[in-house]
Amino acid sequence: MTFDEFGFDDDLMDGIDAMGYHTATPVQQQVIPYIVEGRDIIAAAQTGTGKTAAFLLPVIHNLITKPHDAHTINAMIIVPTRELAVQIAQTLEGISYFTPVSFISVYGGTGGAPFANEKKALTSGVDIVICTPGRMISHLNMGYVKLDGLKYLILDEADRMLDMGFFDDIIKIIGFLPKNRQNLLFSATMPPAIRKLANTILKNPAEINIAISKPPEQIKQEAYFLYEAQKIPLVKYVLQQSQFDSVLIFCSSKLSVKKLCEELKRSKFSVDQIQSDLDQEKREQVLLDFKSKRLKILVATDILSRGIDIEDIELVINFDVPHDGEDYIHRIGRTARAAAKGTACTFITEKEQYKFDKIEKLLGHSVTKMPLPEQFGSAPVPGHSTSKPKRKKFKGPRK
Repeated sequence: MTFDEFGFDDDLMDGIDAMGYHTATPVQQQVIPYIVEGRDIIAAAQTGTGKTAAFLLPVIHNLITKPHDAHTINAMIIVPTRELAVQIAQTLEGISYFTPVSFISVYGGTGGAPFANEKKALTSGVDIVICTPGRMISHLNMGYVKLDGLKYLILDEADRMLDMGFFDDIIKIIGFLPKNRQNLLFSATMPPAIRKLANTILKNPAEINIAISKPPEQIKQEAYFLYEAQKIPLVKYVLQQSQFDSVLIFCSSKLSVKKLCEELKRSKFSVDQIQSDLDQEKREQVLLDFKSKRLKILVATDILSRGIDIEDIELVINFDVPHDGEDYIHRIGRTARAAAKGTACTFITEKEQYKFDKIEKLLGHSVTKMPLPEQFGSAPVPGHSTSKPKRKKFKGPRK
């Protein structure tokens, strides 16, 4: 199905053509007609399925073709991270370029001047606001945000927001919104907490499930059993085996990110890092350098496992085993996008074997185990892990 078949406004179609969009993805084919029709939506769709355009295109079309108040906020998109807010804003800027639709991104870590610009837009009115929960609440608490004409509420990566503890913040924001609005909820997974949120805010929603709960087949998945001290030497070894232009390395803590990045810099690799201690300006510059290939290797925490929109990452390395199967799928899904091939390599210590066993159960198959090169010495023996975590006894609330 092509985008011409949706009957979008001509100015919007000019933006679609300029962005190089031709054929609609499955989530776009299913979601767009419902949104144009005015239905609430709950959609299971993860990053890389085209869901961003799936909600932006019909909302922009409706704003262009239907009456709305230019002196209020007409649509609010709530996202879990600044990085995802930036990505959505970039997509929105491209597809709305030839339209009169206005928008602003509202997220923390940007200092006083951006906050003043946000206040001006939120006070005078703007068509679309893309925001993180905490920053939006900061503005709402000051009483000047114009929400009386809001028509569209979009929650993107809702499961991630709940994982990050934003449930109460979302409910608080919704308390400021008009009751008569269209609600669109997108989530990669549908745990009970998401169902609870959906039941709270959605009215007779259309339900869409895009079954991409497993990694694309074109991703070559590999894993190494090794000791903790062998991880950094093995990263260097893997990076030296080919001339990679784009490598993403995930660590489970910002301390690991910093240490690994420093070691790779000492070895003269083109590398930098993204983690929560960096200010927003530095993060955006590092990400821009990585996208433009000025930077070959990016070391990051899970802040980038969802939301990064780079289509030609050749290699993803899981320096630490992800916490669960969903995080694993999101991490390795950064490679082999747009029908390209890619490799995902995971390092597994004895303590992490239990977690990786659970990931393989979710995948439905074993990941190829690679032999550790001889120069690294002996490695742990698979299947001998005794690291199943013990459950802590609940002792009640602290007094």
